[in-house]
Amino acid sequence: MIIIGAIYVACAAASLLCALLLLRGYLSEGQRLLLWVSVCFFCFTVNNVLLFIDVILLPQVDLFMARSLAALAGLGALLYGLIWEGQ
Repeated sequence: MIIIGAIYVACAAASLLCALLLLRGYLSEGQRLLLWVSVCFFCFTVNNVLLFIDVILLPQVDLFMARSLAALAGLGALLYGLIWEGQ
């Protein structure tokens, strides 16, 4: 169970690092698509943190809906950025 928890934490950290690097790229370049992809990865970070809480910390509580909404928000932000800002 410790290895699984470490993998969930590593995934959350990788998502957060990607989001921060994309945000830094947006702030230096000004490309709006980078902003939307950064928002997507922030939502994925929330999804990974909720997964860790759901499976490791509070296994008796079902956070499936919250995790799904976080992932849906991230994909929605990515889709919006690809459609409207990618031109």
